[in-house]
Amino acid sequence: MNNSEYIKNNRYKTFAFLRPSKTIPITPWRAESTWSIGVGKLHLQRLSILIFGLTIFGIGDAFLIITNLGNSPWTVLAEGISLNTPLNIGAATFLISTLVLLFWIPLKQKPGLGTIANIVIIAVAIEIGLFIIPEVSNIFAKIFYILFGISLVGIGSALYITCGLGTGPRDGLMTGLHYRTGVRVGRVRLVLEIMALSAGFLLGGTLGVGTALFALLIGQSVAISLGVVSRITTK
Repeated sequence: MNNSEYIKNNRYKTFAFLRPSKTIPITPWRAESTWSIGVGKLHLQRLSILIFGLTIFGIGDAFLIITNLGNSPWTVLAEGISLNTPLNIGAATFLISTLVLLFWIPLKQKPGLGTIANIVIIAVAIEIGLFIIPEVSNIFAKIFYILFGISLVGIGSALYITCGLGTGPRDGLMTGLHYRTGVRVGRVRLVLEIMALSAGFLLGGTLGVGTALFALLIGQSVAISLGVVSRITTK
């Protein structure tokens, strides 16, 4: 094999490895129920993956926030609330998640351990990220922050979703409304994102290129991450 063929072969393997998943893979650490974390080594593995996934999700969100070039829709709302109350963005995120969870009651949605962990850990991780991530002024560095943050949110989403311990508050609201109304999941999510974005904007939250890139790339980021998880765990 000559050098050109070797490069081409490696490029093909890389693209194949990063091929997006069309579904949520069944992983060795997947729980049997949303409140079952298991015992022994599997218990520690599942809990560690859940915590790690939610943590890097929050850190990824913080990378977008710190650029001041636009946040994800729900973080725009959290920022808007923080600008008009004594709450910081992490606390505002916690508040929003808790309020969204209340809407699960009439929809007869049931939270799991992952749902509660989602509310707490992501809020804390955002504040940790804002504290430890250095600010940058260069526009190219800011764009890198945005893309890196979206990647982390995608990876974090894939990890915590495959634990099977329950959806986050927003995802549960989306699926609950879908089942109750019959409206497609994508359309329900779009309406929820627009509502959160609009409310956050009216409260002074930051919209910009980061918001647009997040909307454009987050779905693919999650799908690619799920694909990687699937390929790693089936070897």
